[in-house]
Amino acid sequence: MNSVSALDSLAGESVVVVGGGFGGLSTACYLADAGADVTLLEKNEQLGGRASTLERDGFRFDMGPSWYLMPDVFERFFAYFGKRPEDYYGLTRLDPHYRIFFKDGDRVDMLPDVAANKATFESYEPGAGDRLDDYLRKAERNYRIGMEHFVYTDRPDLTDYIDLDVFRYSWGLSLVGSMQDHVENYFDHPKLQQIMQYTLVFLGGAPNNTPALYNLMSHVDFNMGVYYPDGGLGGVVDAIVDLAEELGVEFHTDSPVAEIAGRRGGFAVRTEDGREFLCDQVVSDADYAHTEQELLPEKKRQYDADYWDSRTYAPSAFLLYLGVEGDVDELAHHTLVLPTDWDDHFETIFDDPAWPDDPAYYLCVPSKTDDSVAPEGHSNLFALVPIAAGLEDTPELRENYRDLVLADIADNTGVDLRDRIVVEESFCVNDFKSRYNSTQGTALGLAHTLFQTALLRPPHGSDAVDGLYFTGSFTTPGIGVPMCLISGQLTAEEMADDAR
Repeated sequence: MNSVSALDSLAGESVVVVGGGFGGLSTACYLADAGADVTLLEKNEQLGGRASTLERDGFRFDMGPSWYLMPDVFERFFAYFGKRPEDYYGLTRLDPHYRIFFKDGDRVDMLPDVAANKATFESYEPGAGDRLDDYLRKAERNYRIGMEHFVYTDRPDLTDYIDLDVFRYSWGLSLVGSMQDHVENYFDHPKLQQIMQYTLVFLGGAPNNTPALYNLMSHVDFNMGVYYPDGGLGGVVDAIVDLAEELGVEFHTDSPVAEIAGRRGGFAVRTEDGREFLCDQVVSDADYAHTEQELLPEKKRQYDADYWDSRTYAPSAFLLYLGVEGDVDELAHHTLVLPTDWDDHFETIFDDPAWPDDPAYYLCVPSKTDDSVAPEGHSNLFALVPIAAGLEDTPELRENYRDLVLADIADNTGVDLRDRIVVEESFCVNDFKSRYNSTQGTALGLAHTLFQTALLRPPHGSDAVDGLYFTGSFTTPGIGVPMCLISGQLTAEEMADDAR
């Protein structure tokens, strides 16, 4: 029997999935495997949602997620369908996992070798190597218990937590306090604190507003490894689409949805070009707020506009996709450039929204690992600066910020790209809004703050429309490609439970 609860009650149901991001693709696979008749409607010209790809003049860019983390989640997903990731794509473990340039001239590599990383920590602070061991043991326990009992097991109601098993499994987990407090308990050196906290970028949070439970990400980072899938994250999208087609999912791209009408057993999903898809149930992987505020009439919304305005959104991003002549030897596949004090940057994201003057940012150079993403003699590179959702985004602001970022890269990594760029595209707040219907232009969804985690995130099943469900980064378990894959399972399970 499959590891998730039986979905047989969905056999024969007709379901329309709105949106082809990882959450929508995952849900579609589970439903189709259970015997449902599944049609997926995608607004854009390609599937993958934020994991779109951009091709230009021989360069191929992953436009969104670019880190392949938590390989166990992908293995578990494919195994449910009797497959393995390697049936569809290969993986290369990166070495180094990533490189960090601090803006005081310091540079450090995090390696696949934990012993080497311990020595690096020890070089910054006596005793920090052994404390890294302690930290990672705690992170591994949090990961093991957290994933099995709080991520793969959905607990949407408060009563789900009044359970002896919950108390037993949660004993000793870091369920209170912030990541900032938790990391400070282990390391005094600010650079070591930053190394342990950079993964918060993937959760859309800051050290002072993200629950300490997410120290589990350090187990992912240090112990499980950082990989590159053949073809990048776009190759993973292609793999899941291939699987979905094998299971019988029907796809329609260039099909933006204009309206969701009806209820269980009698839905009509209407596209902007006038087509109508009739079905028994609907799953939305589109932006949750957009679905409620734009695709449903007011009386069928769970939340009003004030609710969505009051949420804390994960950052948006200023992105530059760059095709560059020659090599960029100083950069690794994944490179982080960090101010020695990044508090100001986080303040400009969450407290006092503004374009950061001294940004922390991420550089991805997939051509270090994959020759197919750039023409011979060239490098494929993108720069990502996390910025506040909802910022003003104009051509003039982008041009000025582009110049600031390129100068900062030259100053802090020794790589001057400015006279070598042959392909260039930018992507920012307005593009997230227009391409993905993203609330306030967030790049990720709802941030993982203490009051937006677990049952405090919007539910998978609508309380206002029988038969309408949600999946993706606004729901549990949350932000990130692995979490969105799991959200598809949780949504399908809830649908099956309701059908029974």
